[in-house]
Amino acid sequence: MRKFTREELKEFNGKNGKPAYIAYRGKVYDVSHSFLWKGGRHQALHEAGEDLTEGLKEAPHGEEFILKFPVVGILESSTDLEGR
Repeated sequence: MRKFTREELKEFNGKNGKPAYIAYRGKVYDVSHSFLWKGGRHQALHEAGEDLTEGLKEAPHGEEFILKFPVVGILESSTDLEGR
């Protein structure tokens, strides 16, 4: 499975024909086909290309919404990068 750094994830912002990916709890999800993520924005609060683990705490829905989307990779943590 593909590993994404935070910098790489930012490239998948859903703009200019790019896919819209978000990270949640270490996994990267493809939200490109959701009308709720049109143009890489969700409810004018969140942007694609970001880790939404903390942001979900403020959402009116739980993680079940995110878990419906396909997983396309994992987000490398800073501790993963220290061993390089």
